[in-house]
Amino acid sequence: MTYLIDGLQYANWSEKIFRQMRDGGVDAVHVTITYHETFRETVLVIEQWNRWFEQYPDLIFQGRTADDVRRARETGRTAIFFGSQNPSCIEDDIGLVEVMHTLGLRFMQLTYNNQSLLASGCYEDNDTGLTRMGRQVVSEMNRVGLVVDMSHSGERSTFEAIEHSTRPITISHANPASWHKALRNKSDDLLRALGQSGGFLGLSAYPHHLKDGSKCTLQSWCDMAALAIDLVGSQNVGIGTDLCQDQPDSIVEWMRVGRWTKAIDYGEGSAANAGFPAMPNWFHDNRDLAGIREGLLASGLDLATIDGVMGDNWHAFFDKSFGAQASPKEIQNAAE
Repeated sequence: MTYLIDGLQYANWSEKIFRQMRDGGVDAVHVTITYHETFRETVLVIEQWNRWFEQYPDLIFQGRTADDVRRARETGRTAIFFGSQNPSCIEDDIGLVEVMHTLGLRFMQLTYNNQSLLASGCYEDNDTGLTRMGRQVVSEMNRVGLVVDMSHSGERSTFEAIEHSTRPITISHANPASWHKALRNKSDDLLRALGQSGGFLGLSAYPHHLKDGSKCTLQSWCDMAALAIDLVGSQNVGIGTDLCQDQPDSIVEWMRVGRWTKAIDYGEGSAANAGFPAMPNWFHDNRDLAGIREGLLASGLDLATIDGVMGDNWHAFFDKSFGAQASPKEIQNAAE
């Protein structure tokens, strides 16, 4: 069974978008539910998602395991998997890692551009790597089945996360820097290390991370996907569009600024282009996701590889990532 999965979206959610997911045949989406929110504020967002799950049970439901992707396909719905783009939701309390996983969080970035309590972001001048708390939190995330996401983290921090984690990590929405240089895109050496560790790369369609920006063609993007597959491995690449559909420009300020500064951080844009950039003409919403397949075919990829990129690879990654990790004692007892 071939799945269609998007590894990252942060839309202004509505019935319209949920119906577009179904029109596009999207089986599962990893959605950002929190950036700079505290634990309590994140719980309020989960409460809102619970209302949506109640209102639109024929369209969406909360995904917790890889098997929920299969269930979504069989019931004609989209499984929604929760993620955080910053560790603010666990505040300074490692015990909240397990609590957040229990509430359904399945991905957590260790940083969002800046230095956090856990690691250095990709916008910092000096990347000091994982902090003491960062190493402890990664181990706890490994234990409970919460995926370490390094999409917005610096190079050294990402290398150290790969090395310290006992489970494969992800870079859920970024591209090779050798294709387009951007602060969040990753070096070839880092992507090779990611692939060698069994880690996962979700390819972004966000214009600031694309060659030629909003004018990037589908063929250029798909040629980049072929490059990424060479670097990371055919089973370790999927799609993480970073779609921010229907969001007002004020939201991009919240994403970049949060509460850490009084100034406006324009990120990789500029004061003249401070809001959300226009999406490329081949990807506006979930109804366009399946159309990427034709571009991948034109790039010379075989059908099995294309099926993997479109969703089967994410599904396999979910299967090995979301469950609790057996303890040494459990492993010993099972062997006896």
